Order: sequence, then structure tokens, then C-alpha cells
Amino acid sequence: MQLGLIGLGKMGGNMRERIRRAGHTVLGYDRNPQLSDVADVAELVARLDAPRTIWVMVPAGTATQSVIDELGELLEAGDTVVDGGNSRWTDDEKHAAELGAKGIGFVDAGVSGGVWGLQNGYALMVGGAKKDVERLQPIFEALKPEGPYGYVHAGKVGAGHFSKMVHNGIEYAMMQAYAEGWELLEKVDSVDNVREVFRSWQDGTVIRSWLLDLAVNALEDDEHLEKLKGFAQDSGEGRWTVEAAVDHAVPLPAITASLFARFASRQDDSPQMKMIAALRNQFGGHAVEPTKE
Repeated sequence: MQLGLIGLGKMGGNMRERIRRAGHTVLGYDRNPQLSDVADVAELVARLDAPRTIWVMVPAGTATQSVIDELGELLEAGDTVVDGGNSRWTDDEKHAAELGAKGIGFVDAGVSGGVWGLQNGYALMVGGAKKDVERLQPIFEALKPEGPYGYVHAGKVGAGHFSKMVHNGIEYAMMQAYAEGWELLEKVDSVDNVREVFRSWQDGTVIRSWLLDLAVNALEDDEHLEKLKGFAQDSGEGRWTVEAAVDHAVPLPAITASLFARFASRQDDSPQMKMIAALRNQFGGHAVEPTKE
């Protein structure tokens, strides 16, 4: 199958490679010409056979809207656009309507896997019309992890990004719990090998997880996380999760508290946020702020 891919950053570039390894043809475009297979979006569209599929992996908001607008002028009826970035689900509804008026299909795909996706595969949460999703099944199969899990057609347009948003909200709360436990262990005099305590939890315990494995990786690199500033950004999806909870009157105390803890990290050098920052760097390659020498 042919695919156009716009945005070849930390995730997009690896996704291009994983899809190619599965035997599909991928043409990629990025603003960085050293990463691109084509000079611009117009060339990308021109080199694909109809009906075309274009997968967009650019930052949510203005950048995504700009690409959608450009594709709306270049594509034809019967083509399909996939937004695989972290767009807000309400934007999906808008984009589907804009493209649908021109006969262009739209699918939203929540993608999880970070910098490890090339090796392990990407978990995919997809929203859109059945006919559009089914046509893209070979690409989803190429991207997902091996085995029966890691892919779901979650529902209509917006369902994919809404599901990914909730996933990220849960991720906030899980990381916060590990961070709080790590700080408490570091504080007491009786525990003198916190890293090995975390490592001991990796097998046989009810809190073992990939995030725990990544925490151990981070502590291997920097045993007491002394190289990191206790500051962690929020990607926006945590905020959207809390906003959706308010709209639907669903109590989310753990997720809400973890979001507010990120805000607190911007006021002080929080020990807990050292672990949050380390985990975000481990799974997603997100930037960290080093301590000043």
C-alpha cells in the first residue's frame, strides 16, 4: 500500500521506517529537507496514486490546521487524511466536516509508543467511518505491536483522539504515583538503595509495568536524578481530560491532582518532578531541564 506521511520527527520518522519494513511504500515530507523524500506537500500528493492516503504527524492546533487546509486544496474526492498527532477530539469533528464537504475521508488516530515504537510497535486508537478505517487496515497492522492487542477502532470521528487523551490522563496519574513513592523512599534514612527497591518491583509485584521499567532505566543513568531539574511540562491532553471530566460530571481526583502537581513543579524544584521528567524523557524523548552546574 502507498502512504504519504507529513511530519518526520521523533515519532513520524520511526513510523515511516516501521511501515516500510512491513513492505509498504511511504513517501515522507518534513520541513527539514534532510528528512524529506519530497520537496513539498504538493509533490507528495502528486507522486501518490489515487485514491491517496496522507497521514499527518505534526503538533496539534495551528500546525495541524494549516496542513489540513493545504491538503483540502490538493486532494481529491475519494482520498483520505489521517491525523495521527495529539489533536483535541473536537478539532477532529471540524476537520472531518471540512474535508468531507470535498468528498475526502478523515480518520483520527491516537498513537502511543513514543521513541520505542519502531522496535515495539505503536498502540493505535482509531476513530472514523468504517469504510475509511477498513481501507487503512494494512497500515494499522504494520504499525501495531505483534499479537492480538494494540489496535482498536474506538468509534466515530474523534473517538481515537478522545481515547488517547484518556490514556494520557491515566499516564499522568501513574507517573505521579511512582514519583511520590520514589521521593518518600529517598527521604528516609533506613532505605539506602532506592534504585534497587524500584528494580525489585519489576517482577512479581502488582505495580510492575513498562513505566516502572523506564523508571529503573532512568535511575541507572542518574541514581538520584541529580542531573535533572524538578520541572515537567504538560502536553495539553491532561488538561483536556480534566475539562472533559468537568463537562461530563465524572470525578477524576487522581488525574486532576497529577496535572496540578505538574503546575506546582514550575514554582519549585520538585523532587517528584525529577522522576516525572525522567520518565517522560525515557518513553517519549521529551526534553528535560538539567540542573545548573
